[in-house]
Amino acid sequence: MNNSPAFATPLADLSVLRATGADAADFLHGQLTQDIAGLPSGQARLAGYCTPKGRLLGTVVIWRDPANPADFVALIKADIAETLAKRLSMFILRAKAKLTVEPLAVWGVQLQAGETPAGPLAPPAGAAPWSVVRTDQGTWVSAPRADTGLQRWWLVTGQEIPAQGGQASELQAAWQAADIAAGLPWTQAATQDVFIPQTLNLDLIEGVNFTKGCYPGQEVVARSHYRGTIKRRMAYGVADSAESAASLAGSDIFDAARPESPSGRVVNAATHDGRTHLLLEVHLADLGTAEYRLGSVDGPHIGIQPLPYSIDTVEAG
Repeated sequence: MNNSPAFATPLADLSVLRATGADAADFLHGQLTQDIAGLPSGQARLAGYCTPKGRLLGTVVIWRDPANPADFVALIKADIAETLAKRLSMFILRAKAKLTVEPLAVWGVQLQAGETPAGPLAPPAGAAPWSVVRTDQGTWVSAPRADTGLQRWWLVTGQEIPAQGGQASELQAAWQAADIAAGLPWTQAATQDVFIPQTLNLDLIEGVNFTKGCYPGQEVVARSHYRGTIKRRMAYGVADSAESAASLAGSDIFDAARPESPSGRVVNAATHDGRTHLLLEVHLADLGTAEYRLGSVDGPHIGIQPLPYSIDTVEAG
């Protein structure tokens, strides 16, 4: 995605969760795949929330609130925010912790490295991915990117900010396509209780800590890790067709050479620049040989693209 223009756009598909209280860190540490108790200030991390069978009900980007490090703030897909907060709250019991969905806006801000942004936004310069910086405008979280020539920031703010660079729907799709190119998976309503963390590569991008102790589904996740039985991984694909991305998450993909059954599922999708960008759960053994098609064996061809990290570092079993 080289030469992408600078822009700022509201990300209506993301909501903000906040955990407060003296026991917030311990509570989240016992529920998420991430080492929440050891999460350093000024850093965000990816984390998953699983069923007892190890299947993801949500993925979040989480960090300590710079204004109050005892509190935690997380980005989550808006269509699962309320239900996930309610489910987690059921397990608080006597802990001094509270979860709320905050009435804050999430913005995506993108610019070329070294570029001075136009307009009122002033993101921090040169920070590494996953850095968290607080300014008068809100909290900035540096997003991962496939293009190292870009700076990408989530901005969590209560301020009114004018959009910059084009139509909001087009810019949101551009941001989502950049998330996909970076190999960043988001669980949404259509894919809840479908994938384990490893099939969405969470273990490859520091979204799972295998030494932190128990959380729901931990035994299943750890068993797959230590036995080396990860046969499915998440890949990045592009279809040269502008499909409607809204309903693609969770839909099947097929291998034209083996049409008898689906060969994988769509994790996330975004349509940008006349193409459909996809994160796909596929068999590792099929990569390099399968002729992937979207939706049916006669659907649009999906060309597999490189991710900024390796997905074949674990034996296929």
